[in-house]
Amino acid sequence: MVSDDERGAARPRRADARRNQKTLLDAAATVFVRSGVDAPVRDIAAAAGVGTGTIYRHFPTRADLIVAVYRHQIEACAEAGPALLESAASPHAALGQWIDLFVDFLVTKHGLAAVLRSDDPGFQALHASFLDRLLPVCARLLAAAAEAGEIRPGLAAYELMRGVGNLCIGAEGDDHYDARRLAGLLVAGLRAP
Repeated sequence: MVSDDERGAARPRRADARRNQKTLLDAAATVFVRSGVDAPVRDIAAAAGVGTGTIYRHFPTRADLIVAVYRHQIEACAEAGPALLESAASPHAALGQWIDLFVDFLVTKHGLAAVLRSDDPGFQALHASFLDRLLPVCARLLAAAAEAGEIRPGLAAYELMRGVGNLCIGAEGDDHYDARRLAGLLVAGLRAP
């Protein structure tokens, strides 16, 4: 039987493990955005401040790591929307900041396609999760900016997200292509006349 003291001692380790995994996934996402999903594991380990063995212990294959980063980024984007509405100077500014996060996510997502085939059931489940979590967040940001009179009303979240996604496709393999800048121009173009 486990004592209350032992249970209490185990809780902080689990919380630490969750924080460590978040740090690892954040570092992997940053490296993937900068260098693509084929970036060396040692680069991810260095960014996370851990050894490569730690990464392999948690994610035995590159596909496991990429899927975990993908899920992590979905949640981070979903949670960021309401937080940005609370903290940004305006709903339009919140929308622009959220789109920057979304662009970073999409750069990683495009790499996922190279690891998982689009007809793979796991990929389909991830895509459904992506839509279920992020469409309502984008819709809320658009509605808030429209209600504030900052953007034209009537733009569907799916249309904006699809448009940003199409702008991100050109980012692969071209160091001179800045998907964030182009997405920023798109968001700026939403402004009400």
